[in-house]
Amino acid sequence: MKKVISVLSLFLVLFLAACNNSSGANANGSDADGPAEVEFWHAMSGPHEEAIKKFADDFNSTHDDITIKPVNQGSYEDLQQKIMAAAKAGNLPDMAQATTNVIPEYIDNKFITSLNDFIEDPEVGLSEDELNDYIEVFRDSSTWDDTYYSLPFSKSTRVLFYNQTLLEENGLEAPKTWDELQEVAKTVTKDGVVGMGFENSYEAEFQGILKQMGGTYMDEATGEPEFASKEGQEAMGMISGMIDEGIARTAGEDEYMSNPFGRGDVAMYIGSSAGIPHVGGAMEDGIEWSTAPIPTLDGEAATTFAGNDIVIFNQSEEAEQKAAWEFMKYLTSPEVTSEWSMLSGYLPIRQSALDTEEYQKFLEENPAYKAGTEQFDAGFFIARVPGGDAVRNIVLEEMDYILQGMKTVEEGLTEAQERAKAELQ
Repeated sequence: MKKVISVLSLFLVLFLAACNNSSGANANGSDADGPAEVEFWHAMSGPHEEAIKKFADDFNSTHDDITIKPVNQGSYEDLQQKIMAAAKAGNLPDMAQATTNVIPEYIDNKFITSLNDFIEDPEVGLSEDELNDYIEVFRDSSTWDDTYYSLPFSKSTRVLFYNQTLLEENGLEAPKTWDELQEVAKTVTKDGVVGMGFENSYEAEFQGILKQMGGTYMDEATGEPEFASKEGQEAMGMISGMIDEGIARTAGEDEYMSNPFGRGDVAMYIGSSAGIPHVGGAMEDGIEWSTAPIPTLDGEAATTFAGNDIVIFNQSEEAEQKAAWEFMKYLTSPEVTSEWSMLSGYLPIRQSALDTEEYQKFLEENPAYKAGTEQFDAGFFIARVPGGDAVRNIVLEEMDYILQGMKTVEEGLTEAQERAKAELQ
């Protein structure tokens, strides 16, 4: 009799467990009969984080079957480290922000979801017109061998900030070419003012000039660094030559060039378009300022685009991935990208958002934002290869040796290229 009771008890336990499993939480913590819960890791803080929370709340209010949970993970570096750790532990979120240069690592480690099936889905996908509405340079930077692994979200480019008051006092206008820039810098370098400024991390400017000269920073197809070429040495020589001449400087102990620019100590500098709100806050009273596109060289325009994308991870259940896709579409919709751009200083990532009456009015009222939107055709993205961040740090270190006079331009770039090759092997 005891044996019969024992068997019945075991049957009852198994039956209850099966019932609980069929009506309980799925692998990602969502109630199978309730909304799909999507955890979204990001690196936004302050007002930017508040905007992300608002977008999530707005989305949740119109989607009873989906709950988006934004989670701040600190800086971009913190976010990247936590994503790699979570991937190894099999505990990734459903979706996250990701800078474009780290996505190749996600692809190589096979924990990122291809978006092609979502994009091409007849019910929840994007039409050809909708897909082509994403700015081309951003669309291209989200694809690898015709496969979409991300959609663009927060994008910025380099622009020339200039002290309009100082230039007008000297009868000058914002330079349109590098030759003009050097002449303007020479003219206004006096009375404690330096004409031109570069951020401490100025490899983006180096890459832009290099491309204008017809050179290549790194071959994305082969993963080979090529910046120590003749063109690379000329590009670096232009920057270091201006600094050696005393008509240009780096941010140095000021950390960011917006600080000396805001004080009026530097007449011009190249920085991120996303930094426009910070520059506005740093400007002293009485200084009028604005931005202009990056100067051209021999008629060639080129500037790097940077920023982050949104990705979906494949460790989540199908329901959460589908829900993440819906939120991804929402975040990159014309209405949201337009609002996000006006709130954050980032660029709209869709042409229709750029063309809206509201955004055009915003540009008229905030002309400093125009320069970034005028450079889409000149924009390019940095080679996306695994180990790209390590190469960047090597290049910056060797550039510092060049500026300190410890190495010649040729020696520094050659050493950087050899170190980069070793790092990428």
